[in-house]
Amino acid sequence: MSVTCQMLSVILYPLQTAAISYDYFTSLRSIPYGSEEYLQLRSKVHLRSARRLCELCCANRGTFIKVGQHLGALDYLLPEEYTSTLKVLHSQAPQSSMQEVRQVIREDLGKELHDLFLSFDDTPLGAASLAQVHKAVLHDGRTVAVKVQHPKVQAQSSKDILLMEVLVLAVKQLFPEFEFMWLVDEAKKNLPLELDFLNEGRNAEKVAQMLQHFDFLKVPRIYWELSTKRVLLMEFVEGGQVNDRDYMERNKIDVNEISRHLGKMYSEMIFVNGFVHCDPHPGNVLVRKHPGTGKVEIILLDHGLYQVLTEAFRLDYCHLWQSLIWTDMEKVKMYSQCLGAGELYPLFACMLTARSWVSVNRGISHAPVTAAEDSEIRNNAANYLPQISQLLNHIPRQMLLILKTNDLLRSIEASLGTRASASSFLNMSRCCIRALAEHKKKTTGSFFRRTQISFSEAFSLWQITIYELILRVKGLRLTSWVSTLLCWLFPAPH
Repeated sequence: MSVTCQMLSVILYPLQTAAISYDYFTSLRSIPYGSEEYLQLRSKVHLRSARRLCELCCANRGTFIKVGQHLGALDYLLPEEYTSTLKVLHSQAPQSSMQEVRQVIREDLGKELHDLFLSFDDTPLGAASLAQVHKAVLHDGRTVAVKVQHPKVQAQSSKDILLMEVLVLAVKQLFPEFEFMWLVDEAKKNLPLELDFLNEGRNAEKVAQMLQHFDFLKVPRIYWELSTKRVLLMEFVEGGQVNDRDYMERNKIDVNEISRHLGKMYSEMIFVNGFVHCDPHPGNVLVRKHPGTGKVEIILLDHGLYQVLTEAFRLDYCHLWQSLIWTDMEKVKMYSQCLGAGELYPLFACMLTARSWVSVNRGISHAPVTAAEDSEIRNNAANYLPQISQLLNHIPRQMLLILKTNDLLRSIEASLGTRASASSFLNMSRCCIRALAEHKKKTTGSFFRRTQISFSEAFSLWQITIYELILRVKGLRLTSWVSTLLCWLFPAPH
């Protein structure tokens, strides 16, 4: 991008933002707040603003599309007009031309397409912020997915970060209470890793080995002989996006089973291993029934962005979630403060759980999410922006990607209608118990003490299993009562 274009981008981004703000101000100022006319007009303004944002992301590509993808996944927080408009960025971002694809492959692999592949589909399976994926067949008959980096994205990314830094400094001048420099620091650290496809391949193999005991998880195999920093060759695996309920209904896939599997997988990554896939937007998580066995599988794609958690952080985070699940408010405060939340620990707990403070105090594993609570969170989020900004600036950097991952997983649960089930909290608790017990066993030299810890761990896990069984029996009993009541109210005709 030339210097002129770069300057135009710096100017146009604030102008777009100003246009959106002006639209809200002028369109809604004379309408009585909360009236039917106000709500209808607000929906139209939301839609216009969302389209402007989407156009802005597509025009600037790269980092801007990544931001748009994240916003498109915040179903529980942003208005539906924004999330539905920005969701296209998960797999339908702007594409590189076939000429550009051939150029990248020629430069990196030293051969033309016809020398490497028997066939190569011109239309990509999906296009994202940094790359696009094509289906191809090798000369030996193997069907593969070829991930090709957009040719200008390497040079563009440094300019995107510079632009982001300029905007963050401008916001800081206008609104001193907002601290967003952490956003620039994270982009500087993570973008180079995401742009190195060899790093992505290594991450894919590591997580596949780490979670090999989960027979429902499929991580496509990497073909290293035809992979470079800008081209990644993988086993081709088909499936539907994890938020596509129509696909699941057609293929008789149980959404609750998918939600449980996702919860187990991410609890294991976060609490037990401390190696976390941090980009689980719906374009990167597919589902299918295995062609051979018919078992449900989750296909995990795009392994460029992982967060490695330090042991101290991981253990504090385990303790915090245990406290949240079992409603130990003293420990919620203590471990939130250990993780840098200070006196903003109530806000931190609400951000982690996406629940109101009232629900956190009642017990997040006991009270299901209601439409009223969702609406309350959406309506109040803007009121706490300065405090949220302050909090994000003080918590450990490891937490930032974990919060992003939580947002994306919660978005999937919201689209599947499986948010905040007791089962998911119990699976998290199991992983926390295992992780904390393993740490205690590692740090003691006494065989008797290790045995004692093992028994305590087994007893705690047994208690959770019994509790889960009681919940299931209660659920079955309720189903039976409802069925009996319906039969009594509506007897079958003779």
